[in-house]
Amino acid sequence: MVNRKELEPDKSPNARFGKLLRRLRDERGFTQEELAERMGCSDTHISAVETGRRPPTPRFARSADRALGTGDQLQRQCRAVRNSAILEGFPEFVALEARASEIRLFEPGIIPGLLQTPDYAAAITTGAVRRGAISEAQAEERLNLLADRQASLTRTPPPMVYVVLDESCIRRPVGGPGVMAEQLHRLTAFAELPSTVVQVAPYDLGERRAFDLPVTLLTLADRAHAAYAESSQQGRLEREPRLVQPLLTAYHQLQAEALSQAASVTLINQLRKGTPT
Repeated sequence: MVNRKELEPDKSPNARFGKLLRRLRDERGFTQEELAERMGCSDTHISAVETGRRPPTPRFARSADRALGTGDQLQRQCRAVRNSAILEGFPEFVALEARASEIRLFEPGIIPGLLQTPDYAAAITTGAVRRGAISEAQAEERLNLLADRQASLTRTPPPMVYVVLDESCIRRPVGGPGVMAEQLHRLTAFAELPSTVVQVAPYDLGERRAFDLPVTLLTLADRAHAAYAESSQQGRLEREPRLVQPLLTAYHQLQAEALSQAASVTLINQLRKGTPT
């Protein structure tokens, strides 16, 4: 079919729903126009849902199931979309992260997921459940995905991983003294690996700190770059060079301003051992 957009179901939960909708529609031989007529909506609406540009609603999923005779298949997929704790753009980012040759991380408040111990990660998700921000099932989804991401670091050859932590990351207690001590030990052990650099951006960096939100920059095998940043409600993956390059420049400036790895490890060890700094 001319101009038929290739779908990427791993890009987001919305994209997975769209892929399923298109497959079910194709199996029944319906065009978008024919399905739209059966559902009482526009064909542009069908197109937007299939390509992931518009999220499905429960009403849309019920109507599509009736029009296609698929029981509650689309409604179940719609519930999965709406109940997922994974932000838009994150699944596509994870797929790129798993094959990146270089990974650059900055975090302003907590230890980055790739470096978290299981107990630290569990404490973070448990806190989110207690606040009502996510459900138990969503917490499990997050932890399972995190374990898969961490496992990808052990591939051969391993990626180069550059980490800049705001000082708040190592001073903010999470999970109690024992969990935090283990997490700080994990940081120092990670810094000893030949494929890693760990630095702390001290508080006195002030306005010279380059980022206010978490950011991850990826360099792929073909030297292409991608950037992922998120807030509490949304994530964004960017691959356009003119938008990614300024972030790379800012990251290099941040590394130059941050403590050296030796000084950073010394500070982390002092906090781990309870030594005044």
